[in-house]
Amino acid sequence: MKRALCALAACAALIAAPAAAQDLLIRGGPIYTGVDNGPAAEAVLVRDGRIAWVGALADQPPVEAATPVIDLKGAALFPGFTDGHAHLDGIGWREMTLNLEGSASVAEAMARLTAWAAAHPEGVIIGRGWIETHWPEGRFLNRHDLDAAAPGRVVILTRADGHALTASTAALAAAGITAQSQAPFGGEIHREADGHPTGLLIDTAMAAVDRLTPQQDAAAKREAYRAGFRVEAQYGWTGMHFMSAPWGDIPLLEEMAEAGEAPLRLYNNITPDGARDLIAQGPRSVADGRVITRAIKFYADGALGSRGAALHAPYADAPHTSGLMQTTEEEMLPLYRDALRAGIQVTTHAIGDRGNSEVLNWYLDAMREVQPDERRIRDPRWRIEHAQILRPRDEMLFAGLGVIPSMQPSHAIGDLHFAPARLGDARLDGAYAWRTLTEIGVPVVGGSDAPVERGDPLIEFYAAVARRDLNGFQGSDWRPQQAVDRATALKMFTLWPAYASFREADLGTIEVGKRADLTAFSVDLMTASEADIPRGHAVLTVVDGVVVFQRED
Repeated sequence: MKRALCALAACAALIAAPAAAQDLLIRGGPIYTGVDNGPAAEAVLVRDGRIAWVGALADQPPVEAATPVIDLKGAALFPGFTDGHAHLDGIGWREMTLNLEGSASVAEAMARLTAWAAAHPEGVIIGRGWIETHWPEGRFLNRHDLDAAAPGRVVILTRADGHALTASTAALAAAGITAQSQAPFGGEIHREADGHPTGLLIDTAMAAVDRLTPQQDAAAKREAYRAGFRVEAQYGWTGMHFMSAPWGDIPLLEEMAEAGEAPLRLYNNITPDGARDLIAQGPRSVADGRVITRAIKFYADGALGSRGAALHAPYADAPHTSGLMQTTEEEMLPLYRDALRAGIQVTTHAIGDRGNSEVLNWYLDAMREVQPDERRIRDPRWRIEHAQILRPRDEMLFAGLGVIPSMQPSHAIGDLHFAPARLGDARLDGAYAWRTLTEIGVPVVGGSDAPVERGDPLIEFYAAVARRDLNGFQGSDWRPQQAVDRATALKMFTLWPAYASFREADLGTIEVGKRADLTAFSVDLMTASEADIPRGHAVLTVVDGVVVFQRED
């Protein structure tokens, strides 16, 4: 991880706030336009924030002597990479709170907590990033772990997937969670033998501790967004589909864009609490389209790692459970119907095969009831976020309904170490099935789900084409045929996110007239060995013709 990010302080000077677009000539490395069967390109000319020309150096039109020229020095240039599923606020908070990513054991995670508590003697301790599936202890964190590491402190440590957390005894007491507390629909409170909570809260049960977190302060929230923008620009992302964007934060994000504090594009998929308001008012955008809000993100089930993903049959390694649905058809259909009539895009989180089946059937019912001539947008381009485990019979429904699966390749390289045990072999046929979906004509939007995963586009691209973990391990049963070719992987992070946000006419390829969103990496993604892809780094990020990140070396 360290090789991918320079320290924020060192990189901050390289992050430029959006400025007036200027002419710009980029050359000196391979250029991949993303246009099928398009001619090779050696240079790109940008004028007024758009692509003015792309082609061979011999055909380059005259440019003013004062036009800035960027020499790629062999780096490879691509259409701007867009993270089709990430959480900007969470990325920022990861930089500002206790980061437990990479903890190799309960003991290591708790050592980090102890050190953080000593360095931050006041206030609630918030952390994220632990995952127990590879720990030698072979178990979740519990309140006793947290109490021993930070005695008496209110501690809330969220699992990497964001679908479970462990709270200290002091945090449980402050939230009023006792042996008598009942879990809400779609959630679970893990208990000790005597009925007292272990501290582990699953999915909707996590909401009980929300009010204890310090993440509601307006100034701190703005700083978290700034940090998130900096990190994403350094990775080479030119835009993000911001999932679960807090409805109350949309005015802040629009204000930041208008003040020049939003260097990347945001396509907001808001939290359900704002659903009725957004449906009533319709899509909204700042003047230059830097921040667009036109989608609502719902949740159908939980995550596979915490066994909250809803399955048709019980978990292979936990026959007592089939996961958790977090909503019902009766709750969702009225919202879906109204969204179709208002031109609001719907995105629904579904991971388990039952979760995906239910959502596809709900979409089908809503689209039957609201025919195309009744919709504000005939082709609504609704999405399912993650679509991780599918029954073969449901895969064709994506094509038939025009539903877009939004998938994060790095989930497969992390989950390969526990998903076979969770699912059993047969269900792996429909697991992380990127190639099957693209071969039946379905555009798959690629993303990272950061901060659930690291958020590096090179790791995501590698995962899509290699279907191995970062050590090269795959496993004999991990369906290697589901890896995609490199041209398809490029579309997953460029053209298809543009399509999924209704912006394919402006974004996704390097073509004359399109907005000048460009990403350059030190590694040539189309020719490098698979193992070398995640060893590279971003060297240039351009949005609307403005350089928002350029690596000094």
